[in-house]
Order: sequence, then C-alpha cells, then structure tokens
Amino acid sequence: MSQQTPGRPAARRPSDDPERLFDVDCKLSYTLLDDTHFLFLVHALDGMDQEVVDESLRITPAVAHEVHADAVLGHRTLRMKASAGPLTLRYRARVRLHRPPADPSAAEVAIEALPHEVLPALMPTRYCESDRLASAAWKMFGQHEPGHARVQAVSDWIHEHVEYRIGSTNTATTACDVFLQRAGVCRDFAHLGVTFCRALNIPARLAVGYARFDEPPPDFHAVFEAFLGERWALFDPTGLTDPQDMVRIAVGRDAADVAFATLFGPVRTRLIRPEVEQVRARRARRP
Repeated sequence: MSQQTPGRPAARRPSDDPERLFDVDCKLSYTLLDDTHFLFLVHALDGMDQEVVDESLRITPAVAHEVHADAVLGHRTLRMKASAGPLTLRYRARVRLHRPPADPSAAEVAIEALPHEVLPALMPTRYCESDRLASAAWKMFGQHEPGHARVQAVSDWIHEHVEYRIGSTNTATTACDVFLQRAGVCRDFAHLGVTFCRALNIPARLAVGYARFDEPPPDFHAVFEAFLGERWALFDPTGLTDPQDMVRIAVGRDAADVAFATLFGPVRTRLIRPEVEQVRARRARRP
C-alpha cells in the first residue's frame, strides 16, 4: 500500500466575501503494472460551509466503482479496482462556498464544554505527536492571549521559522521531525500547526482540498483547522493561499486520514493536476 498526500509552494489577500463560487477540474493519470485497488479522495465535500452545485466523474477506461460518504464528516471516498495498463480519472465540480470570515475575537472552548465529537481532535496521532511537543508549545505560545490570537501566533511562527522546501520530507515525516529540521511542504506545516494546538489543549485537525496558487504546477493543498468560538477556523501557515478560498475535500486527524490517493498495487504516477478557479460575476453591459 502507498499513499499520496498534498505537498507544494505569495501569500494571498484574505477574502471577506462570505459566498463565492469555484470551478474544480482535477485530472489524475497512472500506469498500472498489475491489478490495483484504489481509494481516492477527490470529490469536493458537500457540507459544512460549502455546497456542491454540480459535478461529474469520468474514468478511462471505464471500470466499476463506488462512492462512499462518511456518515459523520461527509467526505466521499471513491473506490475501484483496475487492471494493468493506463488509467485516467477526471473529476469536475462547481462548488459554492458560504464560509464566514475569520473571527479574530473567537475564544478557546473549555475542555468540559467541548462537543463530544470534537474530543478526538485533542489527542496525539501518528503524525501529530502533541504529547512530545507540549513543553515546547507552552513555552513558545503560553503567554499569548487565548483564542484566535494564540492560534494565529502558532501559524505565524511556523510561517516564519519553517522553510517551504519541496522534497525535504516524505510520507513518514512527523510534526516532531519538521520542528527539528525546520523544513517541509504544506502537509508538514499543517501537521505542526495541529500538533502545537493540541498541545495547548485546542482541538485541531488537518483539512485538505483544492486551492489556487499564483505559480504552477497545481497540487492538492493541506491547511489546519482549530476549534474556536464553537466552530472550526482555517489557518494556512504556508501563506501560499487564502484558506477561506480552499474548496475542502476532507478533514481528518492527520494525513493518514486524508490522503487523496491510497494505492494497493504497483503503479507509476503520470499526472497529478488538481485545478480550481473562482467564478467571477459577469459585469452587465452598458447600454
């Protein structure tokens, strides 16, 4: 089994428009050396603060497949088995975001007041060893005002002290590794953000999706969410995109939950091209 997870590289201006429309166009291409089972996370999440208006999926050659929706979080897993040879998948969607602006006054929620379903986001996981970084987290961020300001300080510290360097990490790299080597890609930045927040008793999780970058090539993107003021707030410590404009695919405890492709078989990747563009309103013509 192998997993493919996001990795990729100016900061974009935050959007204050609560409702926006985006077009997603994702193309994946592989050469299968033998029969292979796939689990894909490419469908835009239909829920939370976004709505799938329209979507289509084309698999070439055509193979039997099914899509399973998670009963709790809502993300959709595409599963299939394909024979040796070329395989191409193209997913297209139009998604409406109705995401409220970030709230700088959002407060931390006391442990005893957290919803039961949020509690797992406090626990250490494979890639987010919050128990090992607890002492460092409190020394670095314990003096900051609790709430949004503290989480923003975490995100800012990662942005300033961790170098975005493609190829510096791999699928086994954890938050502790990134903290020591001070280099990584988007999933590593997000893992470190999740880890610091959990160490500070703030529930946090990884979010992956479609985001637009000013420089090619496109790639899937990972950010982190913190539970503040009774809702999940997005943070992108890479500074590569405005997290308010990311079209979510899935959320999870760490990258093990949200790999965009999990492959059970010998495969060569030929193309990964997830693209997204905001649909701009057309101006009325002057008479």
